[in-house]
Amino acid sequence: MDNRDLDTVGRIFNIQRFSVHDGPGIRTIVFLKGCAFRCKWCCNPESQSFEIETMNIDGKPKTEGRDVTVREVMETVLKDRPYYRRSGGGLTLSGGESLLQPEFAVALLRTAKNNGITTAMESTGFASFDVIERFLPYLDLYLMDIKHINSQKHKEFVGRPNELVLENAKKIAKKAKKLIIRVPVIPTFNDTKEEIFEIADFASKLDNVREIHLLPYHRLGADKYKWLGRKYLMEDILPPSDEKMNELKSVAESTGLKCQIGG
Repeated sequence: MDNRDLDTVGRIFNIQRFSVHDGPGIRTIVFLKGCAFRCKWCCNPESQSFEIETMNIDGKPKTEGRDVTVREVMETVLKDRPYYRRSGGGLTLSGGESLLQPEFAVALLRTAKNNGITTAMESTGFASFDVIERFLPYLDLYLMDIKHINSQKHKEFVGRPNELVLENAKKIAKKAKKLIIRVPVIPTFNDTKEEIFEIADFASKLDNVREIHLLPYHRLGADKYKWLGRKYLMEDILPPSDEKMNELKSVAESTGLKCQIGG
């Protein structure tokens, strides 16, 4: 094991054990600080800034963000190796956006692989492809968000246009061991049959992509904005109904992709 990897420092805000989301089986999810996007519905607003922040939760301060080494993270990850083996689970990187901390994230993925742990990453794909290429040899599963096909609407709700995302999706599909496209389904943004079809149709034409996940909007992170002294911009938006999600699932499946609700 390379001590240089073990001593590499990154900034995270949470480690979640025994998760059954963001990849198969039982997983440990490491949430990294920093993101290039500012999605209006983001359920982890504490992930957006790379800076260490303080949440004021009913008068009690809580620090969001800490600097850790790969060695420290792996001490937690390795505790659950028996569960990974039995369930087909492993380590998932989330955030924030891991592509913004490539030295740390790649070192963590490489160390996990050296310990026989399968790996996944939830990512926007918003980075130079030469950065993304550094991750791919150590990733068993790339979970990539595609939020919209229309670049102007993408910029309106996310803060950035989507051309780089769509171009990188084509490149990642050619080189990743496995790529699954994920779509956060957000009312007023992308929850029409036409919009979901456009995304699924794009995904169905990517090399080696067979699966798409539709992730229904929820409001579980709304209080965090108040705790950070920020305004939640989606407070009047309700989650889509089960009936609506099943309709959109059928639309996505019409492109030939396997589709599931949730991820």
